[in-house]
Amino acid sequence: MGVLTRSILAAFLVVGATPPAALAIEPVDVELVLAVDVSRSVDEVEAQLQRQGYVEAFRNPRIIRAIANGPLGRIGVTYVEWAAVDFQRHIIGWTLIEDEASARAFADRLAASPRQSWGWTSVSGAIDFSVPLFGQAFEGTRQVIDISGDGRNNSGRPAAAARDEAVAKGITINGLAIMNDRTNFGRPPDRELDAWYRENVIGGPGAFLAVAEDFEAFGEAVLNKLLKEIADQTDIPALPGGG
Repeated sequence: MGVLTRSILAAFLVVGATPPAALAIEPVDVELVLAVDVSRSVDEVEAQLQRQGYVEAFRNPRIIRAIANGPLGRIGVTYVEWAAVDFQRHIIGWTLIEDEASARAFADRLAASPRQSWGWTSVSGAIDFSVPLFGQAFEGTRQVIDISGDGRNNSGRPAAAARDEAVAKGITINGLAIMNDRTNFGRPPDRELDAWYRENVIGGPGAFLAVAEDFEAFGEAVLNKLLKEIADQTDIPALPGGG
């Protein structure tokens, strides 16, 4: 791809933008939607730990090597924050990552982006928002939604219904369940969140669940999860609806 064409493509990789029909969609190894929980159960410290986990991951040489080792050597990534069924924010639009410079630029933009939070938790809303994002800028060999959060769906339609519709379109949904001992608005900690994610969130070819035992462990969990997502998962049997 020439410098001019790449520059034109970059101009359209912004929030809500779609390239013109005349511009070819660029093939990548994976289209990856990073969908991160910012509901009110996630306080400022926890939100910073989440955000920093992704920032550090895309600055990590292991991630850069994993991308380079793919068949095409490039991936498309977009970063979404979500809370209630009517609250999803497209923090960073579709971005091509193919080398250290582009990975660090993505990390720097993420680190500099402001954060907002909202009340409820809608995993289904996050999935429904993410599905139409695919195919806007890239054509991925795989299409993956990565949902991370610390609570169950309590806003919008059932998470499993949204998951099943996405999986039927050939999309894989992976999960990162954040376990912690903190009360959630007076309710006791959810010690079975990982089981709920397995039953209601993950699904599709090669789907898997990562678990962070607390927010402090989030960074390592993110790194390991991204390494697995960037690698080809097609040799892993497809999980049925509940994974």
